[in-house]
Amino acid sequence: MSTTPIDFRRHRELGDVISDTFQFIRQNFKPLFKTIFRITGPVFVILLLAIGYYSYLGMDLLENPFLNDTAEVNFEMYFIALFILFSSLLAFYVLLYNTVLHFIKSYIANAGVVNEIEVFHGVKNNFGSMLGLLLIAGFLTVLGLLLCILPGVYLWVPMALSPSILIFSGKSVFDSIGYAFDLIKNNWWNTFFTLFVITILVYIIGMIFQFPMMIYIFIKTLTTSHEGSVANPADIVDWVYVFFNVVSSLFQYLLSTIVVIATAFIYYSLDEQKNATGSYERISNLGS
Repeated sequence: MSTTPIDFRRHRELGDVISDTFQFIRQNFKPLFKTIFRITGPVFVILLLAIGYYSYLGMDLLENPFLNDTAEVNFEMYFIALFILFSSLLAFYVLLYNTVLHFIKSYIANAGVVNEIEVFHGVKNNFGSMLGLLLIAGFLTVLGLLLCILPGVYLWVPMALSPSILIFSGKSVFDSIGYAFDLIKNNWWNTFFTLFVITILVYIIGMIFQFPMMIYIFIKTLTTSHEGSVANPADIVDWVYVFFNVVSSLFQYLLSTIVVIATAFIYYSLDEQKNATGSYERISNLGS
């Protein structure tokens, strides 16, 4: 059964952004995540392996808390694992943002039919610019949080929209950031509240996938206390914990897709308010 394509180019309130985000995922779940796994798959596997290895080293360090020869080697490997984890996480998010946003761009351009070749080419062409944008956006947001928290919160809003601007408007990295500030002018509070609610929803959904790990930690802690020994983190962090941690991380990172899609809806909503792009397009199509 065919479905009517969702019109991105219109103004939306908070409830519309949330409902249309999940409607878009329902309508395109299979092709969307198939494309995500095809493009991000290798990096995603490296990321999950890095999480598992990082957790394993953490378990080993808990068992060897004193700085002996073994612990020194572990600390070296710990920082190497941390570097691999950070690098693979950054690469994954660059690919994820590119994939989802180019998927939406192709969806809009082809009236609801996604051309996977267009998505692949778009991801390839925008990898460097998206990498630079996410690094700059992350640096500015973290710097703002370190300075006084409030500047970081303020910067979070335009920085969250800048990837959508980069892909949909074709602007450069710095022009995308500059235009993001222009878009949120007089709309910062509404945009912040929408992003905040979406983030909380994703966090709550993510907690569901962390539930098995939380139950396991609770049971392990209870068992240790019943045995009469003092609670030791090394007794809790074992291979089962590492497994649950990797599985929960898998779903946590994939849930970021919801946020990316929501930012696309927010961008088009703000752009419609400012430029009425969708309205002009619909009027121009009336005579065709």
